[in-house]
Amino acid sequence: MTQPLEGIRVIDLTQVELGPVCTQALGDFGADVIKIERAGAGDLSRSSYPDPAGQDNPVYLSLNRNKRSLALDLRQPAGRQVLYDLVARADIIVNNFRPGVMDRMGLGYEKLKKFNPGLIYAFGSGFGSRGPYAGKGGQDVLAQALSGAMNRRADPSIPLSIYGTALADYAAGMLLVQGILLALVARSRTGEGQQVDVSLFDAMLSMQLQEATVWLMRGKELNWAGYPLSGVFSSQDGALVIVGAFKANPLRDICSALELEDLSERPEFANHEQQVLHKAQIQQIWRERIATRPTAYWIERLDAVDILCAPVATLGEALENPQTVVNEMVWRIPQANREEVVTVGNPVKLSATPASIRRSPPELGENSEEILRELGYEQGRIEQLRTERVFG
Repeated sequence: MTQPLEGIRVIDLTQVELGPVCTQALGDFGADVIKIERAGAGDLSRSSYPDPAGQDNPVYLSLNRNKRSLALDLRQPAGRQVLYDLVARADIIVNNFRPGVMDRMGLGYEKLKKFNPGLIYAFGSGFGSRGPYAGKGGQDVLAQALSGAMNRRADPSIPLSIYGTALADYAAGMLLVQGILLALVARSRTGEGQQVDVSLFDAMLSMQLQEATVWLMRGKELNWAGYPLSGVFSSQDGALVIVGAFKANPLRDICSALELEDLSERPEFANHEQQVLHKAQIQQIWRERIATRPTAYWIERLDAVDILCAPVATLGEALENPQTVVNEMVWRIPQANREEVVTVGNPVKLSATPASIRRSPPELGENSEEILRELGYEQGRIEQLRTERVFG
C-alpha cells in the first residue's frame, strides 16, 4: 500500500525529542528519514537515560523507528560534502540546533537552497530565530516556566512544580510536522521550498489560546482546573477526577451520585458565583463522602447521571486499558539479534493509508555505507572516507 509520504526524503539532523518526534511521525507515513548522527556518540538521547542496552535504550527507541542512521562528522569538509549531496536529492531537512548554529556550520538555508531550490528547511528551537531569547538554550521545562503554563494550577495553594511529561517538546514536534506538510502542499503549487520555524515557547503559548485570549481581551484569569465543581478526589482504593460542567445543574447531579443532599438548594451554593466563593466547602463535603467507597463504585454512579468522570490511572494501567488495545496504541517492533521494541504507536489514524512500521530504530551508523552507495559513491571512495573517519 502506498503511504502518503512515500518518495519523500527527509534529512534528519535532530536529537532529543522535539525534532525526533517530528521526523518519526513523517517516517511512520512513508518518508525515507535519514538520521545524521555524530560518529561515536550519536543522538543525545542515546546517552541521556542509563540502561543496560546503552545507546539503544528505551528513550532513544521511542523516538527513532522508521529511520536510517548515517554517522557523519560534519566538522570535516568531506562530511559536509556528503550532506550537500544528500540535500541535492532530498525534500526536507530538519534540525533543532540553536539559531545560528547551522549557518556557522555552512548548513544555513541560504547555502543549502543553492543545492536544491525546492528544499523545505524546517527547524525547531527553544524561543524562535529572532528576539532576546533566540540564543538561549531551549528546553521543555524552561518553556513551561516562561510561557506562564507552570504558574497555572488548580489552586494557588498547590506548590509550583515541573509537569512530568515533555509537553512543549511533543507539541512543538507535532507543529513542526504540520508546518512541513503545509510547505509540501505549497511547493506542489510553486515548485519552491521555504523555511518552517517552530519553537517550544510558541507551542506552550498556543496551547493556552483560550486562557490567553481571555486575559488579553478581558484582563481576567481563566482557569478550567480551578472551577468549583471539578477536582481530583481520593477514594477508598485510589482516586478519581470529576468535571462538573456542560449541564444545567451539575452540582445537583453530582450530589445525587454521591448520595448526598442537593447542595444546589442551599443559598450559598445556588449559582456559579456562589459556588466559586464556597468551593472549598463543597469539595470538602465531597472528599469526605468519596473516601468511604472504592473508585469503581463512584464511577458507576457518576456515569449513571452523565457526569464526566474517570479514575486516575497510572501509566501502566493506561497502557493496559482495553481502549488502548482497540486504538492500537502499543506497537511491537521486532529487531534482529536485539531486544524487541515495545512502544507507543502513532495516534493519527488514516483509513486508507495508515501509519506503519517499516524499520526498527537503527543502531548508530547502521546504514552509513548503504546511504553513501545510494548517493553514487564508489567503494574506493567509501573506504577512503571511512579511513579518514568522515563517517562511522
